[in-house]
Amino acid sequence: MNRTDVTYPPLDVPKGVAENVWIVDSGPLKAMGLVPLPVRMTVVRLPDGGLLLHSPTRYTPDLHRRLAEIGPIRHIVAPNSAHWMYLAAWQEHAPRATTWAAPGLRDRAQVKRSGVRLDQDLMESAADWPDDLSQVHVPGLGGFREVALFHQDSRTLILTDLVQNLEPEKMPLLVRPLAAVAGITAPDGRAPVYLRAIVRAAGGPARDAGRRLVALNADRVIFAHGLWFDMDAAARLAHSLRWLA
Repeated sequence: MNRTDVTYPPLDVPKGVAENVWIVDSGPLKAMGLVPLPVRMTVVRLPDGGLLLHSPTRYTPDLHRRLAEIGPIRHIVAPNSAHWMYLAAWQEHAPRATTWAAPGLRDRAQVKRSGVRLDQDLMESAADWPDDLSQVHVPGLGGFREVALFHQDSRTLILTDLVQNLEPEKMPLLVRPLAAVAGITAPDGRAPVYLRAIVRAAGGPARDAGRRLVALNADRVIFAHGLWFDMDAAARLAHSLRWLA
């Protein structure tokens, strides 16, 4: 299989999906060293014209140039404990952008060793946070937290790993059963089984967050891995989060 089989070409270019919302598809990465994962960044243009990069993918000069044509990068978001690996490259080339991190990310040993800069923790009450993006914090065991964003103007919900929806036909034959067991295959994709256990362990606060996500009644739901929900998004999200909400 070539490197784009599991991904969504064209790669490393912004693709408009709603007014002031773009996605950038990239990858693949390897989950557990076995499962090839497509990976996706979401870009939001704010009312001041600046850009917010949610879960940055790999940096390329051409991608940066294309984004600069849309607006200056003002915010970079690491929304959970896994999606921070490309921060340093974007920080180097957009040094004036504020980097926001899921609470607890800065305490992880791997993050400390990396030397990556984390300017502010994601908090709904942060003074410098963009007004048109609301936050929903989904907690889990061991300090895990995923921060979902809701772009109110376009009614777009932006997740990371709480839904993974990999298309089996795009995957190598030998890893399809593993992905199915993990619960991350389309059309019935969910969070992987280990992450569901981590989030469920947080009890009531996690269930409340899941209900908040469903209640947003989003027109589209974008996430980092797999076929995102561009139609019937609210119903598909409710089905995907039935284990939580």
